[in-house]
Amino acid sequence: QVQLVESGGGSVQVGGSLRLACEVSRFTASNPCMGWFRQAPGKEREGVATIDSVDSSAYANSVKGRFTISQDYSKNTLYLQMNSLKPEDTAMYYCAARGGGRCYELNPEYFEYWGQGTQVTVSS
Repeated sequence: QVQLVESGGGSVQVGGSLRLACEVSRFTASNPCMGWFRQAPGKEREGVATIDSVDSSAYANSVKGRFTISQDYSKNTLYLQMNSLKPEDTAMYYCAARGGGRCYELNPEYFEYWGQGTQVTVSS
């Protein structure tokens, strides 16, 4: 079955950087869309960024200019480069996949496949 495995989380100070990776296995779709989402304790899961098969991307306003989503097809891996991290970026980060639809929509309900998550903690 489809498998998504995140890595790269950790603890970092304010202003620091992290790069998350998501290795994707056995996912095929005619119009694939990949995304990063996050969930802080006591809060709902929210969309961070999405990217489609032609590398068009969309970002939440809270991360625009600081985070960059990318993908390497040769490695079947999705990335999220996070710069200028803030305490409010602290959350469990998940990668997700879906086939078809409007990839720019950051609604987690539209995504079918999910990884287990990787924790990001930003301290001041």
